[in-house]
Amino acid sequence: MTLPVETEVVERSGTFQLAGTAEGQALVFSQPLSFWGGVDAETGDIIDHSHPGLSQNVAGKILVMPSGRGSSSSSSVLAEAIRRGTAPAGILIERQDPILAVGAIVAEFLYGISMPLVVCDVAGIVSGERIFIGVDEDGKAIVRFVDAAVAEGAAVQ
Repeated sequence: MTLPVETEVVERSGTFQLAGTAEGQALVFSQPLSFWGGVDAETGDIIDHSHPGLSQNVAGKILVMPSGRGSSSSSSVLAEAIRRGTAPAGILIERQDPILAVGAIVAEFLYGISMPLVVCDVAGIVSGERIFIGVDEDGKAIVRFVDAAVAEGAAVQ
């Protein structure tokens, strides 16, 4: 499928819990995900049998969800996944999450690997869309993606 030239790129601002840049395919969930017991840090696979994302892989994706879901041990699993290269490239959430922030900050401090964590409006983002996370001149987060409604209407060529 070839997108028409007039494809609309949506740009939203957000607040960093951990600043950085990332690019990847969106993996969108309407339910929070816990990294502790929910994600295998060795593979990036979702292993929580009660989560709709079971068997999907978060590695290199932009994970989009309302928030994280406890336990406080999620921070250590996230930090380990970041170290192993099996973590999301970035995470977009609607509400601040101190547990995810601790995991990302610890990984940056210990391993020198950044994974941006952004609080922003996630409405309208669809799994599979390409997401770009950047930093504007004021240090705020900028999230860009192709509007799914416009992309859906694109003619197949």
